Amino acid sequence: MSDKPSVLLVEDAKPQAILFQQYLKNEMIHLVHVATGEDAKTIIAATNPPDLILLDLKLPDMEGQEILRWIKQEKFPTAVIVITSHSSVDVAVDVMRIGAEDFLEKPVTASRLQTTVRNLLERSRLQHLIDNYQNIFDRQRYHGFIGCSLPMQAVYRIIDAAAPSKATVFITGESGTGKEVCAEAIHAQGTRAEQSFIALNCAAIPHNLMESEIFGHTKGAFTGASAERKGAALLADGGTLFLDEIGEMDLDLQTKLLRFIQTGSFQKVGSSKLENVDVRFICATNRNPLEDIAAGRFREDLYYRLHVVPLHLPPLRERGDDIMEIAQHFLITYAQEEGKGFTTFTPEVEVIFRRYNWPGNVRQLQNVIRNIVVLHDEKSVTLAHLPAPLNTSSNKLKISHLAQPSQQMETTDNHKHTPIKPLASVERDVIERAIKICDGNIPKAAALLEVSPSTIYRKKQGWEST
Repeated sequence: MSDKPSVLLVEDAKPQAILFQQYLKNEMIHLVHVATGEDAKTIIAATNPPDLILLDLKLPDMEGQEILRWIKQEKFPTAVIVITSHSSVDVAVDVMRIGAEDFLEKPVTASRLQTTVRNLLERSRLQHLIDNYQNIFDRQRYHGFIGCSLPMQAVYRIIDAAAPSKATVFITGESGTGKEVCAEAIHAQGTRAEQSFIALNCAAIPHNLMESEIFGHTKGAFTGASAERKGAALLADGGTLFLDEIGEMDLDLQTKLLRFIQTGSFQKVGSSKLENVDVRFICATNRNPLEDIAAGRFREDLYYRLHVVPLHLPPLRERGDDIMEIAQHFLITYAQEEGKGFTTFTPEVEVIFRRYNWPGNVRQLQNVIRNIVVLHDEKSVTLAHLPAPLNTSSNKLKISHLAQPSQQMETTDNHKHTPIKPLASVERDVIERAIKICDGNIPKAAALLEVSPSTIYRKKQGWEST
């Protein structure tokens, strides 16, 4: 069987089929041609359906839309490009709504067909890669995580692989990315899930108390030690010990921690007795550990002892659609808690959320949504509800500049004036700006402009024909 991606061409006109085959002859694909809908359905329903289908709408035995609906109803893992000479805005909108990935109007140029095929096959390749990992794409909830973006799928795969072992996991990532959530997921996914998960934030505990927090102390070991106390090491016996912000730990204590990790034994503060435990270690930092090593703040031998399975959490700004998925989760949760009516976000707010840098990551997004819900009560979150810094002029400009003409105002010595442009030119400029801001997503741009997507499709078709 060929390792090349498979492409099915469904075209009844022989000259057209030969032309398309010629266009694609140098592509790294396995191309099969059929002339009828029934033959197409037979191939699609086979054990290995094609990765991509080039579908003509006018076939001798059935309409292409019928095949497209059948593909989507049966959930075949294949992408569809509709190619037809019987085009109209309504047809384009209809086939895209049914589930076609692209719509090409005949005559199709070689470069356009080749580019479209390559793009769709690459998307299909990524989709198959995702599906091979236990349908991770469908896991919008993975333990405490929300989101199914490609960066998070990589995180889920590492957790799946590392969780059953005892190997130490070293988590890195900016503040607010969910490092403790990640540690809890590793614990819950592993064989120690029924045992204790003990978390210590090394940045939140005074340095002079950190050793006691980890190892415990005996009665009278220091001023205020009025009773013997178990430390995190003993409490985590049989389970998992998570050391967050480990870069904040004193060098002297790092030496004792290294010995504990190597031997599994420790001494309580004020005791000479060695105690042994079975602990799985997970640690995390929002700093660059190699820079800390170079600066003499972190022991190199401890780093390499801990750095067995590295796991980096991506910042929120790199997680694409996860931003709105997480925001929607927090909105519904907090609205229910506060007895408010919020259920959704306006398209303008979505644009700002998607384009904002989120330096505080998920924690910042969580606080923003909490602020909105506590202070307001509507059905949809609007621009007026946004707190600082999302309500600053620099962020609103991303929306408001849609209505600004592309040509700047010209200045003379005595006055300023705005050149008059034809209304059609201004309209086109505004529409194209909206599409650009929405990263090519025409339905979202249409919602932003308060028009139907078919209106934009019709306008674009008119511009391209002139």
